[in-house]
Amino acid sequence: MDHTAVRDLFDRQLRREARPDEPGARVERIGDVVRHVGPPEGWSAVLWSDLDEHTADAAIAEQVRFFGELGRDFEWKTYGHDRPADLPERLTAAGFLAEAPETLLVARTATLPLDTAPPPGIRLLPVTEDAHVELAARVHAKAFGDSGTRLAHQLRTQLAQAPDTIPAVVALHGDEPVSAARMELHPGTAFASLWGGGTVPQWRGHGIYRSLVAFRVRIAAERGFPYVQVDASPYSRPILERLGFAAVGTTTPYVWEPDPAR
Repeated sequence: MDHTAVRDLFDRQLRREARPDEPGARVERIGDVVRHVGPPEGWSAVLWSDLDEHTADAAIAEQVRFFGELGRDFEWKTYGHDRPADLPERLTAAGFLAEAPETLLVARTATLPLDTAPPPGIRLLPVTEDAHVELAARVHAKAFGDSGTRLAHQLRTQLAQAPDTIPAVVALHGDEPVSAARMELHPGTAFASLWGGGTVPQWRGHGIYRSLVAFRVRIAAERGFPYVQVDASPYSRPILERLGFAAVGTTTPYVWEPDPAR
């Protein structure tokens, strides 16, 4: 796999030419910035920018003004190869807070293992109804320490309006949810994206995560996506690299929140 060529394809298809990722969202191209504006409960972000040291500060200020008027938090999704080189420092100076850096991993779907079964005592449940969404949100809360509200909103919206675009799965031990993950399929592109893979702490290290990867990659393969992409944490990166994913870049979200006093 030509890492630079794949990264350039990713930049073009999923950043510069991005499409809304949920019903009610829109993608706007304002000058040298591409932004995703989600519904009130959804996700908003700057997906792409083509800036330099002369244009960056004004572009950042415009996005802060725009989302501030909406009263929305948003993230500026930066990548290690974005310009200008000091974009992260400029975002920090404008009031953004950096989240944990992640590694952009990509693999050819055809090279990944598709038959990894869950460990004994674990069954995989596709998310197809509201009760399953609650199970996934419970896992998310335990695995990542947040409420799972945004995940639940996204899954419910997709199930109601576009169920074929966001397959999700929950791993159960008996009736107890212990791991969950989702995938976004990007029609008209070469990529499917794996998101939200999380396992409650006491069940980590048992091979559940690998089985959730295989479950989702099978769907991507069946639907003809040649590449699978993950923004990997330091915890999932070693597992994914052993499965055949390769690092093609890095990504760090910078998050801005409106002042509640305003």
